[in-house]
Amino acid sequence: MNTATEVRLAARPQGWPTLDEFSIVDTDVPRPGPGQLLVRNLLISVDPYMRGRMSAAKSYVEPYEVGKVMQGGALGEVVESTVDSVRPGDVVLHGLGWRTHAVVDAKQVSKVDPDAAPLSAYLGVLGMTGLTAYAGLLDVAQFKEGDAVFVSGAAGAVGSVVGQLAKLKGAKRVIGSAGSDEKVRHLTEDLGFDTAFNYKQAPVTEQLMKAAPEGVDVYFDNVGGDHLEAAVEAANVHARFAICGMISTYNAAEPPPGPRNLFKIVGKRLTIRGFLVGDHAHLRERFLAEVAPLVKDGRLKHEETVVDGIRNAPQAFLDLLAGANTGKMLVRL
Repeated sequence: MNTATEVRLAARPQGWPTLDEFSIVDTDVPRPGPGQLLVRNLLISVDPYMRGRMSAAKSYVEPYEVGKVMQGGALGEVVESTVDSVRPGDVVLHGLGWRTHAVVDAKQVSKVDPDAAPLSAYLGVLGMTGLTAYAGLLDVAQFKEGDAVFVSGAAGAVGSVVGQLAKLKGAKRVIGSAGSDEKVRHLTEDLGFDTAFNYKQAPVTEQLMKAAPEGVDVYFDNVGGDHLEAAVEAANVHARFAICGMISTYNAAEPPPGPRNLFKIVGKRLTIRGFLVGDHAHLRERFLAEVAPLVKDGRLKHEETVVDGIRNAPQAFLDLLAGANTGKMLVRL
C-alpha cells in the first residue's frame, strides 16, 4: 500500500463549518527519518475543541493551518521504526490526527497495551476525555461526597464519565442535560444519573430548578450559554463550577449574549474555574489506576459513536457539533 490519505483544512469557516472547509488528499506514504516512526492509524479522535482551532483567532492552542492536516488524537500500529524503544507491531497514541499514515517522533508517542482494554478506550474513557472528566470533577471542582452535581452535555464523551464518577464517589444527586429524549433515557437508565432533561423541550433554568430542588453544589460545564445561566441560578452558596467547554457558542458568527445573572456569583460566593486537561497531566497515573479497573469490571460504562473511513471524518465532525453522537466520536480507518 503506497498511498496515504489526509484530511486538510481547506478554508476557515464562518459560523457553522461545512464540508467545503475540508479537502481530502491522497499522497505517498511518508518515510520515517532518524528517531522517527511510521504509524498506520487505526482510529482517530473527533473532538469539539477542534472547531476553535479552525479559527485564526488567538486561543490557548495554535490554530490549524489552511492547507495542512487537521491534527488531533490518533492511535495506530507502528509499521517502521528507527529506534529500539518502539518496534513494528507496537500500538501507540500520537497527536498527528486526520490521516491514514503518520511519521512521528518516537518521543511524541505513548505505547498502549492492546490486551488491557479495547483500543478505542485509549482515545476516550482512558484517554484525554476520561482524564478531562476526572481532573475537572475532582481537582478543579473539588467534588466531595454528598454534593449535588449538574453536568451539561452529559451524554457526550466527557460528560458521561463525569456523571458516573460523581455517582461512584457518593454524590447525593447527579443531574444531566442532553439534546434528545433517547439520550436522556440513556443517562438515567444506562449510566445511573438520578435525573436528566432534554434542554430542547423547555427553558434550561426551569428544568434544572425542577430537577435540583435542593440546588447544585458542583456544575461541570460543557455547553455554556443558557446552561451556565441556569447553573448560576440553581447554585448553592459556595458551589464550584468547572468550565470545560462551551459548545453552544463555538459556531456563533457574533458573540453570544452572556448569562444575565452573573451578579449572583457574588452573593452565592461561587468559584468558577476554566481548565485545560493538559494542565493536569500529573494526574494521569492516578487516573488510570483508579478508572481502568472501573471500566474493566463494567462499573463505569463508556459509549462510542464510530464512523468508518478517513473520508468520512469531516462529516463525523459536523455530526459531533450538531450533537448526533452518544459518547466518544471516533473514526475507524
